[in-house]
Amino acid sequence: MDTIYAAATPPGRSGVAVVRISGPKAKAAAKALCGNVPTSRGVRKLRDESGGVLDEALVLNFEGAASFTGEPVVELQLHGSPAILKSVLAELSKLPDLRSAEAGEFTRRALDNGKLDLAQVEGLADLIDAETEAQRLQALRVFEGGLSAKAEAWRADLIRAIALLEATIDFADEEVPTDVFPEVNDLINRTREDIAREVEGSFVAERVKEGFEVAIVGRPNVGKSTLLNRLAGRDAAITSEIAGTTRDVIEVQMDLKGIPVTFIDTAGVRDTDDQIEKLGVERAVSRAKHADLRVFLKENKDLLEIQVQADDIIRRPKADLSPGDGLGVSGQTGEGLDELVDEIVAVFEARVSSVGVAIKERHRVALLSCDSQLSDVISKIALDEPVDLICEELRAAVRSVDMIVGHVDVEDLLGEIFSSFCIGK
Repeated sequence: MDTIYAAATPPGRSGVAVVRISGPKAKAAAKALCGNVPTSRGVRKLRDESGGVLDEALVLNFEGAASFTGEPVVELQLHGSPAILKSVLAELSKLPDLRSAEAGEFTRRALDNGKLDLAQVEGLADLIDAETEAQRLQALRVFEGGLSAKAEAWRADLIRAIALLEATIDFADEEVPTDVFPEVNDLINRTREDIAREVEGSFVAERVKEGFEVAIVGRPNVGKSTLLNRLAGRDAAITSEIAGTTRDVIEVQMDLKGIPVTFIDTAGVRDTDDQIEKLGVERAVSRAKHADLRVFLKENKDLLEIQVQADDIIRRPKADLSPGDGLGVSGQTGEGLDELVDEIVAVFEARVSSVGVAIKERHRVALLSCDSQLSDVISKIALDEPVDLICEELRAAVRSVDMIVGHVDVEDLLGEIFSSFCIGK
């Protein structure tokens, strides 16, 4: 396998710049630069091929089992000068059997060498991209193996179910339970219940990653754009006393107490003969209906063609002009703004609490496939179909779980059978 190298920190000036070298020639490459590679870590002078000093760096030496990639790794922690980084990379490029790493290649080697599974790789990617606390926590759960642990538990239960059924076929004369179907049904139902919770939570997980959408809805000139500007802390939308000023959807992304939220300022909802404004109203209604939450700025008499749904928030607009009941909000003065934000956060925190560790559409597709196959297993058992057909359907369910994190083979089944029933004595 090639030995690869690359900068592991972004370009530009910084306190430290890290260069990572991974592969069988990693230690030899480091030795060419510093002469004496430390057993674990140490400060060394790095020199070019003519003996000139490039930098004084902290050199970290990782054996394969202890490294991120699962193979020998040396990291050079340089002073964060672009010139130093460039010169060190140039010297590495001159060494034989080394090449510059491709995008994501270090993580790919970690996957290939069993240091990470596919779900953890996805969690790592999301962790690097996380911009809010909710995104960080969600990605960290997956990167630390939360989904992997669940998948392993599901697979263990399904393997157990297959082992029980296989035992009735292959070891009929041995000491096995006479009726394994109650336990098989329990294992399958437990797995399906857990999968159903993960599938439901996966939709919310996608919103945590992409950001929840909150549509500000109301008739023209009720202060929607002013409220958006107050929330954003800047003039994101044009405000005017002229009704119909907002003709298109305006979006502002925010971090509300660790939760990613995109506020949407929509055109005022009303009947109009202006074709451009009418198009804006149609877009506003469509976008508001598909938002995760709607904030209605309306008086009791206002009639809007958008139905209020559970969790939606209603506020009386322009509270600075008619204060009193505590249910108003004003983008002009900020009155009621903190309470509105707290209520929005409370709604999304309640939803985020249902998030599991299946966070991507790929995970959901695999889980739904597994659930469908397990449903077929339950039907086949009820119809008293041949056990070998039931086992094949269970194996298909296991393969669906495998799509998330790993694989299973016949040795797992034999191991379960021998340990459970003392077969082969």
